[in-house]
Amino acid sequence: MSETTVANGAQQAPPLVVNIQYIKDLSFEVPGAPAIFTTLRAAPRVDINLDVQARRVTEGQDVFEVTLQIRAEAHDPNAQAGESRVFLAELSYSGVFTLNGLPAETVEPVLLVECPRILFPFARNILADITRDGGFPPVLVQPIDFLALWQSRRQQGQATAPATA
Repeated sequence: MSETTVANGAQQAPPLVVNIQYIKDLSFEVPGAPAIFTTLRAAPRVDINLDVQARRVTEGQDVFEVTLQIRAEAHDPNAQAGESRVFLAELSYSGVFTLNGLPAETVEPVLLVECPRILFPFARNILADITRDGGFPPVLVQPIDFLALWQSRRQQGQATAPATA
């Protein structure tokens, strides 16, 4: 059901609607294939970088695209410098969300905390599948505290903002 009923019987749209979710960009590369599959002696060290971005889709409407960007880069812990990359996986997973009747001060946390929470399990699964299908153990990204990430980003933004007199 896409609408809720209020006490007087009128229909009211829910405050957050997920319109669609999709893979915006996906890349997986194994630069040392096929040799890496015979020379890799230990589980690769995987570094994960995650970013969240939100943008308005249509001016004048409360429709937004939220994108999770995940980069997983694996390195051979026993390789020589410059030859250590095992694989690189990059995923941009997006969703289009409609916000209905939210107060202005809650829009940013909804877009950068709640929407990524909805998208994350799907993006995590795609990343695990692509690394497994690439011939490696699946990369399982641990749960992300999007609230702490958002708060940290806000504090950094306030610290770098110029003081106004």
